[in-house]
Amino acid sequence: MKGKLYGIGVGPGDPGLLTLRAKEAIEAADAVVYPVTEPGEESAALGIVEQVADLSGKELVEALFRMEMSVAIRSGHRAEAVDTVVRLLSEGKDVAMITLGDVSIYSTYMRINDAVEAEGYETEVIPGIPSFCGAAALAKIPLVMGRESLAVVSAARDMADARTAIRDFDNVVVMKAGKRIGEIREAMEANGIPVTGATVMHNVGMGDEYVGPLRDGDYGYFTTVVIKKDTGGKRE
Repeated sequence: MKGKLYGIGVGPGDPGLLTLRAKEAIEAADAVVYPVTEPGEESAALGIVEQVADLSGKELVEALFRMEMSVAIRSGHRAEAVDTVVRLLSEGKDVAMITLGDVSIYSTYMRINDAVEAEGYETEVIPGIPSFCGAAALAKIPLVMGRESLAVVSAARDMADARTAIRDFDNVVVMKAGKRIGEIREAMEANGIPVTGATVMHNVGMGDEYVGPLRDGDYGYFTTVVIKKDTGGKRE
């Protein structure tokens, strides 16, 4: 009998934001596959789950996803993860593969889901709260109101999409923005947007969480910036 794969978003960091459906699926699974960027390191996603779900008796398996620009290396990591998941499923084990935030937003998981389905296995995708939604709630700012527009872009590789979005949209979420703070400030200035229109959201739900005004510096990988052209003076 074949096992079933569950792709599960565990939310932005606060274990209290793990959904009931996610908790149920994780506790019902035989194995939990969790992402790491280096072998043997602690996993943020697993750390969230461990605080609220019972993992006793489960097989815990790491999946390596290094932060590489090389397409070949990233493809190789995905192929290894697919092989790992398929091996577990072929043994009749239900597998919960967990990832930070939501599985449908800049997540490697969906490619793995497609590959596993192509091998003939059943899958289910369970959404999680995206980091920018959790952070917007903490900052008490609306992501979009009325007829406003909203763009969600990544600045992991370059600023091209972010610059276009800042120019053309009312509200912009720039994900993976930690090393682009200076460039984001420049793009805002070029479009006449005051610095008070930006809110930095770093490591939301984690111990060194920061949600506040845009300040220069390197905030790290898990950083999102929300830019609002019409702040109504709220962020001043």
